[in-house]
Amino acid sequence: MTVGSVLNYWHSGLDAIPDEVWRHPRLETLLLPDNALTGLPGRIGTLTRVHTLDLGHNKLRTVPDELGDLTALSRFLYLHDNDLTEVPATLGRLTRLAYLNVGENRLTTLPETLGDMTGLLELRAQHNELKQLPGTVGSLTALRELWLRGNRLTDLPVGVRHLTDLRELELRENALTAVPEALRGLPRLRRLDLRANPLAALPDWLAELPALEKLDLRWTDAPVGRSLLDGLESRGCVVLH
Repeated sequence: MTVGSVLNYWHSGLDAIPDEVWRHPRLETLLLPDNALTGLPGRIGTLTRVHTLDLGHNKLRTVPDELGDLTALSRFLYLHDNDLTEVPATLGRLTRLAYLNVGENRLTTLPETLGDMTGLLELRAQHNELKQLPGTVGSLTALRELWLRGNRLTDLPVGVRHLTDLRELELRENALTAVPEALRGLPRLRRLDLRANPLAALPDWLAELPALEKLDLRWTDAPVGRSLLDGLESRGCVVLH
């Protein structure tokens, strides 16, 4: 369906991008979710006006380097719920992109060039096989939400301490045995989800996170000290444990 500068092929049974796409020189929004795409042509890089691209819920095994040529992408890039084992380093060229979702794939790493995507406000990489994040993630200083549920993370890079605008952090169902020190002092962190991690202890400095409103510790074995609990609850923070 075509509406102005939008092409919407949601749930259309596609296994290839329709030819109509390449004949639409002013295309700004391309929606291809819930189809059967297994790959993309390098020609995708010619869609230089597109600011929103939805490729979620397909069967993509790879995406081409030319995806990084879409430098007008400034709103959304959905790559979630595919069969990707990596994303190209060229995504780092998308410096204006605000929202990136690469969740529900089989990613074991994210490229170091992630740190070049300085326009990101929200990054979703949940339900992958990540054991660590690139150290460059600390360059994403505009980031407000980071969703990492269901990976294999044992820690976070020290550069995370520079994410001073971060408000929501989901670390549920990872392999954390300690709360990452990099979170200490984050001034705007409101919600911290640590559910279902093998935490051995909780640091007292959690009570010093000035904006914390909700701390979720359910399904962890870490004891919650009375002083920590009192310190958080006395200023209105909800602690679930």
